[in-house]
Amino acid sequence: MVSASSSPNSKAPIRYGMVGGGKDAFIGAVHRIAARIDGHYELVAGALSSNPTKSAASARELGLERSYGTYQEMAKGEATREGGIEVVTIVTPNHMHFPIAKAFLQAGIHVICDKPLTSTLADAKKLAAIAKKSGKLFVLTHNYTGYPMVRQMREMVARGKLGDIRLVQAEYVQDWLTEKVEATGQKQAEWRTDPKRSGGGGAIGDIGTHAFNLASFISGQQLDSLAADLDSFVKGRKLDDNAHIMMRFKGGAKGMLWASQVAPGNENSLKVRVFGTKGGIEWEQENPNHFWYTPFGQPKQLITRGGAGSSAVADRVSRTPGGHPEGYLEGFATLYSEAAIAIRALRKKNGKIPKSVILPTVEDGVDGLRFIDACLRSSKKNAGWIKF
Repeated sequence: MVSASSSPNSKAPIRYGMVGGGKDAFIGAVHRIAARIDGHYELVAGALSSNPTKSAASARELGLERSYGTYQEMAKGEATREGGIEVVTIVTPNHMHFPIAKAFLQAGIHVICDKPLTSTLADAKKLAAIAKKSGKLFVLTHNYTGYPMVRQMREMVARGKLGDIRLVQAEYVQDWLTEKVEATGQKQAEWRTDPKRSGGGGAIGDIGTHAFNLASFISGQQLDSLAADLDSFVKGRKLDDNAHIMMRFKGGAKGMLWASQVAPGNENSLKVRVFGTKGGIEWEQENPNHFWYTPFGQPKQLITRGGAGSSAVADRVSRTPGGHPEGYLEGFATLYSEAAIAIRALRKKNGKIPKSVILPTVEDGVDGLRFIDACLRSSKKNAGWIKF
């Protein structure tokens, strides 16, 4: 993670473009809404589909100034254009993240990329090197790190409120792939269950990386080794749809992670619990505006966003008064606003990102691919322990 400053200034909106995210693409619309929420961005260009005709049609619907048939044309055209985009958002299937990000970084354009970083660990490492050499901002949209209560819990752990961390429990559970939905032509299911487009991880890549990233973000623990038992319960499915993972952290803490997309009754059940020598915290994404804090030997305390126990670090990224729910879209919007601060800082010669902004980086993305790779290798060894 990199940590930039409080409120962005009131300069002209940052010009951004988008690759992917055309008609009927769920996550592209989410990014566009998030970029608008705090008023820091203007969408001006896009290569919204790998099909130039569909790309142009989607651009017309969105009222885009400039539509490109390919991402290569877009990177070259925007880099050489006066008033071209400053940053690109990449919202394509996983296998395209690497070549697209590489093209824009080498064109001198900042990148905001959906997770996971790439479809292979080798590409992730190459992309990290390219990003470092470019000197450009690279943001990976692990959106749950933008939630106010998540940031407050992270701060509490860092300040030692829980004491020495002993246990880290995370789960991300869904039910939408309980049946073979990919066989019906459902677009989101098709590419997520296709190793050629998704990479080697199914549930562990799609949602397991979110749970791993969030558990690490809150607890501050670095993974040392893991043992993973992966399953493809749906007959004929090529990628895992359920994972049970045991984890050992470098500081001596232990953890468990469950990721599943075949658990009926669960829509988007992401939960994290962290326990130390002095207390514990518990949070769930479907009720994002509060968490439980239990000092050892005392009653549980319900901490609410905007409430009496809310901290400055949570208030900084809150938009509405307590009791008014904030969640998924606002989490993305926080990352876009933090990125806006960073981009504006980097506009200046020798400009530096202020220390108070928190952004998931390309290095976090590499860790996500290392996690997927370790899980796959462990599962092939009958859930044997693998060094991270």
